[in-house]
Amino acid sequence: MFIRLIKDMRIAILSAVLCVSFFVTPSVHAQVAYRVHSFGWERVEVTPELDATPSAEAAALLKPYKAGVDSIMAPVLGMSRVAMSPKRPESLLGNWAADVMVEGGTATGLEPADMGLANVGGLRNNMPEGIVRRGDIMLISPFENYLVVLEMKGSDLLELMRNIAAVKGEAVSSSVRMEITADGQLLSCTIGGKEIDPERTYTVATIDYLAEGNDKMYALKKAVKRHDIGLLARDAMMEYVIKHRIIDSKMEGRIVVK
Repeated sequence: MFIRLIKDMRIAILSAVLCVSFFVTPSVHAQVAYRVHSFGWERVEVTPELDATPSAEAAALLKPYKAGVDSIMAPVLGMSRVAMSPKRPESLLGNWAADVMVEGGTATGLEPADMGLANVGGLRNNMPEGIVRRGDIMLISPFENYLVVLEMKGSDLLELMRNIAAVKGEAVSSSVRMEITADGQLLSCTIGGKEIDPERTYTVATIDYLAEGNDKMYALKKAVKRHDIGLLARDAMMEYVIKHRIIDSKMEGRIVVK
């Protein structure tokens, strides 16, 4: 979290595992206002203990912005029956997010996609059990990723399944069943209970980031057609919670390691 540039121009970058400090001084060059003077780091574990003795100076610094942030983050969208977290090869949050991709992909009138795909690395926080607020979804999906629906040949979809197996699993929708090995080989896969037909055209609801082949989902770049939905992934998640009011997720054996 970028705190801000203050007094001695110290920039503190705080994360769950690392605190980095840069000290900058005015530059002699007219076109550059500051330059790095020194660099250091230390590990900082982010735990509730950090709130035990809050900094009055930090609180005063943040006070003018708190009301505005709270107005964005605090609104209640719905409820979750269970706490969800992301992991490979399958997880509660991953299952839910991939199913949201499928439903979100119908926003412009398209038929539900044959499968949904979300990247585990893009799910950046946990879903709480109980009340779900707007801020919870923003923390889960903080990136400017837009939904797309891709049309793919079955032969390329099989390659996508191998891509998923190679990274030991990604978030896939309820229509998908895969068996993979511990070293990332694809053993079997089905869509809607049927083996993939190499000659058929399938649809995949995902995000534009993956559609460009990122996170090693190389096969998605072979899509024969792309439908841009114009909806951010996090907005699709928020709309899903609002629509369904109470959300849930189950482990279904979508990706099984043999």
